[in-house]
Amino acid sequence: MSAGTDAATADERILQTSRLRKLLGRPELGSVVGAIAVFVFFAFFADSFLQAASLSTVLYAASTIGIMAVPVALLMIGGEFDLSAGVMVTSSALVSSMFSYQMTANVWVGVGVSLLVTLAIGAFNGFMLTRTKLPSFIITLGTFLMLTGLNLGFTKLIDGTVSTKSIADMEGFPSARDVFASTITIGGVGFKVTILWWLALVAVASWILLRTRAGNWIFAVGGNKDAARAVGVPVTRTRVGLYMGVGFGAWIAGQHLLFSYDVVQSGEGVGNELIYIIAAVIGGCLITGGYGSAVGSAVGAFIFGMTSKGIVFAEWNPDWFKFFLGAMLLLATLLNAWVRKRAEATK
Repeated sequence: MSAGTDAATADERILQTSRLRKLLGRPELGSVVGAIAVFVFFAFFADSFLQAASLSTVLYAASTIGIMAVPVALLMIGGEFDLSAGVMVTSSALVSSMFSYQMTANVWVGVGVSLLVTLAIGAFNGFMLTRTKLPSFIITLGTFLMLTGLNLGFTKLIDGTVSTKSIADMEGFPSARDVFASTITIGGVGFKVTILWWLALVAVASWILLRTRAGNWIFAVGGNKDAARAVGVPVTRTRVGLYMGVGFGAWIAGQHLLFSYDVVQSGEGVGNELIYIIAAVIGGCLITGGYGSAVGSAVGAFIFGMTSKGIVFAEWNPDWFKFFLGAMLLLATLLNAWVRKRAEATK
């Protein structure tokens, strides 16, 4: 064999190893494998699962989780948590509804005020985290409790009940519903607009993580914030920005909640923060930070949608849903750990 042939063979081997290492190093690889397994499982056990209308329902369920799972995933990559994310969605809807109703304003005014409020809540979480040096678990748990009380207290104080008044007949409601809660018909099948919001957030978040300096900052802060600060990464600004990102996701999800039903129950959203975190973890995000992807969170949300609706399509007892969700969390975490070890072994 000639020297040129040897060099070509060596180069080919290096290329193959590099491609394998790159594939194994993808955070969402384990979740993609899991999603395929769940899809095949329900396609086999639920006769109606593969119908277009059923897949539309699955995508809608996934999108309502995925809209929040994307910013939560970015926050987790940055090494932090937000336990107030679930009730913040309800706060977003309540502010928009009550402001519009009480001020007899165009509902778009309430939508704008709601955006400012949710961004402010996110900034508050980030500011308190950086100033107090307390764990994000404590900071956001406090915010969770405060928002839970405020949601109930203000709703009963202003509206006299635990739910808001209907704003369906107010100016601007039809156009706002088109933006946040409309249904798009494709091939005779209706798809909720939240699916587009979800995909757009995944695309933007992926671009930020992989193509911008801010993405490098997020990974650096999540990996080691002290080392990141030492090399000039704006740690405080990055963490505050990540929490504001969660606030932005909560605003979108909250407006969808409001304009889907035109009234909001003040007690909704409690417990959903864990579902967002689960979707991110299933998608490959590490609890310790510094590792994960927006695409992985989308796959995690899709697995959640398939499981929640697949059980219904299979006509099983929905009481088992949480069991399957917990089992998937454990299996996905183990699979992601195995994939990371394989990736490290190929280096």
